[in-house]
Amino acid sequence: MTNKQKETTVIVGGGHAAGALLTTLLQKNYQQEVVLVGEEPHPPYQRPPLSKDYLAGEVDQASLYLKPCSVYENSGHQLRLGVRAKEIDRDNKTITLSDHGTLQYDRLVLATGSQVRRLNAPGADLKGIHYLHDIADSDALHEELVPGKRLVIVGGGYIGLEVAASAIKKGVHVTVLEAAERLMQRVTGPEISAFFYDKHRSAGVDVRLNTAVTGFEAGDQGHVAGVTLGEGSTIPADTVLVSIGIIPETALAEAAGLPCDDGIIVDEFTRTEDPAILAIGDCTQHRNLFFTNRQRLESVANAVDQARTAAATLMGEEKPYDSVPWFWSNQYDVRLQMVGLSQNHDQRVIRGSPLDKAFAVFYLRKGCVIAVDAINLPIAFMVGKALVRQHKKISPELLKDPDIELKSLVSSPQTSS
Repeated sequence: MTNKQKETTVIVGGGHAAGALLTTLLQKNYQQEVVLVGEEPHPPYQRPPLSKDYLAGEVDQASLYLKPCSVYENSGHQLRLGVRAKEIDRDNKTITLSDHGTLQYDRLVLATGSQVRRLNAPGADLKGIHYLHDIADSDALHEELVPGKRLVIVGGGYIGLEVAASAIKKGVHVTVLEAAERLMQRVTGPEISAFFYDKHRSAGVDVRLNTAVTGFEAGDQGHVAGVTLGEGSTIPADTVLVSIGIIPETALAEAAGLPCDDGIIVDEFTRTEDPAILAIGDCTQHRNLFFTNRQRLESVANAVDQARTAAATLMGEEKPYDSVPWFWSNQYDVRLQMVGLSQNHDQRVIRGSPLDKAFAVFYLRKGCVIAVDAINLPIAFMVGKALVRQHKKISPELLKDPDIELKSLVSSPQTSS
């Protein structure tokens, strides 16, 4: 009598989603062989510190790793690092790798993440123009953040502002150029945008809104020397960071014929159209029982939660993904915590005051709380998670009354008047 041969599960990707999935499978004592294919030479690691602590040199590279390499080695699972998955043959269930090798799979999980959105403008290929997506990018930018140098950041979103906060503390002269009329306009309301605008300005960052970038000027030896603006002027620069968003990495899936639409389309169990292939993380356009429509979310929380759902699916468990989305950003001494999606709100309620550096904005639609942004107010974030999940209808007067404990609103039957 022979033992049944183990099946092979291949994970393509080396980011937070891939690492969280592999870690969860280890915890669940997954009996199948697992092979993780990662294009970078590093084991799965967390990316948020790349624009904050790691960029500032306050933590080392090993601290980024989700697990020490020894954990994977001792588990019996394989890490194929520094290798790119080039092609998927769904009929034969094989993957062609960049080192000319092939892998056979029984189950495949695509955690391919994203790529940075690049700025197509004259001079965009000059030396000294950076994008921030991986450890190598952060290392290269770190080398140039020298006191007295001039850094120009194109883009006023999370990453750009986090880098601005890290750089200004190192004595770098920082200018942030944002094309929209306010910072972080895509993800938050005007009160939070105004708070961070004031915070960065008071720290010495030159923040310019409604400012379009049309190109870059060259200096000595092909190095960037300036950023050209739409109105014709030029801002001197020693270093430039372009941070204008990301694009889901779907090329591998598309070439294999999997349906994609601003992400690899998956259901609430992280399954693609092919029953043998799952997909998780930034690369997915996914079903979530919490939302009516498919969503693509760019967050660590989504990566981890989808990884847990994928692990359950691989183990034969039916556990649909229904997590409330949440996000965070650390800038200076400020911790921004966000839950829900504030788009399409029809009312905003402020609890506390921006002047106190601890306040929250509740976003309502038809009287129900759909999102909360909390500045140095973790209780508002925690309560907000419950209110958003419950689609709770709460009176604005109760939300902003400082004499009413936020915790009491979670179980309160009171609704809008």
